[in-house]
Amino acid sequence: MPFMIVDKVHAKVLMFHADGRLQGAAPALLGLARGDDSTPGIGDRKLSTIRPEERTTPSGRFVASLGRGLRGEEFLWVDYSTALSLHRVVAGAPGEKRAQRLDSATPADNRISYGCINVPVTFYEKVVRPAFTSTNGVVYILPETRTAREVFGSYDVEGPARARDLAEAASAPVTLHPVPLPVR
Repeated sequence: MPFMIVDKVHAKVLMFHADGRLQGAAPALLGLARGDDSTPGIGDRKLSTIRPEERTTPSGRFVASLGRGLRGEEFLWVDYSTALSLHRVVAGAPGEKRAQRLDSATPADNRISYGCINVPVTFYEKVVRPAFTSTNGVVYILPETRTAREVFGSYDVEGPARARDLAEAASAPVTLHPVPLPVR
């Protein structure tokens, strides 16, 4: 399946083909509040009831697919239960300057949404839509306040556990299993 990585720390989205080749990358707007979890029940609430500290983009691994909103607009459903989607950047309130935030040189001002991931229109149209048309894909949203182990059940690549695993693998005896050749 195609897959996407959302890097919240750097406010970037990277889209990959199913074979792992990078298909494209773009800046992203993310939830106003830092954090790796959604507030329980957030997907059932009206936007007007969501407090600023609840406006997070949750971390995790999600199976995503294209869908439509109540007004017919297309977007990528990342997590239906929390109403988390990836979509074209929206105008929002004039003071939010969402398009300008996407164009800025720093990710510091890319925290503005209610939790959804906003990307440039051309990136959505030319990369996201084609990648997810007629198929599901996986979206990995990287953590910013927790470790990868806590979010994905993995170990830290550079941590002590990884160093120990590499040392053990390097000292393990190698066993070769002969493979019979086909008879012609």
